Amino acid sequence: MNIIESALVQFFKNTPDKTIVIAYSGGVDSQVLLVALAKLKQQGQLANTIVVCHVNHGLSPHADAWQAFAQQQCDSFSLPLITHKLNLKKLSQQSLEAMARDARYQVLIQASAEPAIIVTGHHLNDQAETFLLALKRGSGLKGLSAMLASSTLAQHKLARPLLPISRADIMDYANEHQLSWIEDESNTDEHYDRNFLRHQILPKLNERWTSINNTIARSAEHCYEAQQLLDELAQQDLVDCQLSSYKLSIPNLNKLSEPRVKNLLRYFLSRHNFLMPTRQQLKQICLQLNADVDKSPVIQLANCCFRRFKGEVHLTRIYQDISLWQQSVNLECLADEKTLNVDLPDELGTLSFSTLLSNDKAKSHWQAAIKKPNINQLVTVCFSHENPKCLPQYREHSRALKKVLQELEIPPWQRKRLPFIFYDNELIAVAGHFVCKDYLADNENLGYFISWDGELSA
Repeated sequence: MNIIESALVQFFKNTPDKTIVIAYSGGVDSQVLLVALAKLKQQGQLANTIVVCHVNHGLSPHADAWQAFAQQQCDSFSLPLITHKLNLKKLSQQSLEAMARDARYQVLIQASAEPAIIVTGHHLNDQAETFLLALKRGSGLKGLSAMLASSTLAQHKLARPLLPISRADIMDYANEHQLSWIEDESNTDEHYDRNFLRHQILPKLNERWTSINNTIARSAEHCYEAQQLLDELAQQDLVDCQLSSYKLSIPNLNKLSEPRVKNLLRYFLSRHNFLMPTRQQLKQICLQLNADVDKSPVIQLANCCFRRFKGEVHLTRIYQDISLWQQSVNLECLADEKTLNVDLPDELGTLSFSTLLSNDKAKSHWQAAIKKPNINQLVTVCFSHENPKCLPQYREHSRALKKVLQELEIPPWQRKRLPFIFYDNELIAVAGHFVCKDYLADNENLGYFISWDGELSA
């Protein structure tokens, strides 16, 4: 048994009940992976069910021919093939290569409903290229860890059993077994950084230092182990600093050194699957943690925000401007419909008006009873106001709405995301918080129940 087949048998020996999903492009790496696994399966040295998944990216004029090749290869080994054709459209500031990779992984995730092992043909030379690309980007330890032999991908395990195997060993196997494979014309385009490294840089490094790929892989492993230690430290710091899933204590963060704060913030973001910030953004976050007490600074990252309020730092997504949104509501139809739902913008859920009190506590976070509007009164739901005076049911005296919202210690960004309910120009309720006293329903004048299943906190 050769080095490749031995590596595969060793890799899968403890998971015979897991389906193997081969990420198959038809290139030499995935072709060797397919043939070696199929051969081991036929010889009874592998008990796993094998499924092959080919993603047609549609980026090459030969893409359909490659899909036909994949079908031919699977038919020859009596293996089931899943194919999926993508329709990628490049957006500004997005790498087409990254879009294709992300789309490919989404297809692989959907290839099996049950937890499976998704297998790629990445090898030792790929590892060296990935490390150097991370170095070029100025990545930290996590990026320099390059590719792992196994990791988690949704409900599946993502495996790279050929990671210790060189490209030369893979080519030897392909030639020895007289295999055919696809040559993607884009692999020679040195406009792509990976191809430039593959064709121009790594050959020169290998001429000078013949074991450079192995030493790079060893450095990547050292980086991974160091990152594990940093993650363990961040886990300990998170216990001391976390107030809720998306909220940290600034006084407790201030007890840490700046490198530990930065390490914790990176870890905090990774737990919520947000993209990592730049060095400059991390520096700005650390500066803004202790801005003047009357300020509520916001630092926007690629796909989320850090917001500070009253000794707390909140992690939120990036919100839309919904200040101009409003909707009129015809409550007269409630006599027949029993419930009228208003779908709110930007994932703020549903505001419901009903003649019946809901007993489903899980469905609705907040409920209140309001008086019916007068005939011809216009009922409006909106997110902006002109700071009217109001008298919440819990207060004895009226006060400007802005002051009331400050009293309730609602973070500034949440004040812009509260549904305000008006009868004509009179504020009657702020969903999630209060009904104005004059509009609170009583037994003699029972009106409607309003409920909101949207966000009530940061």
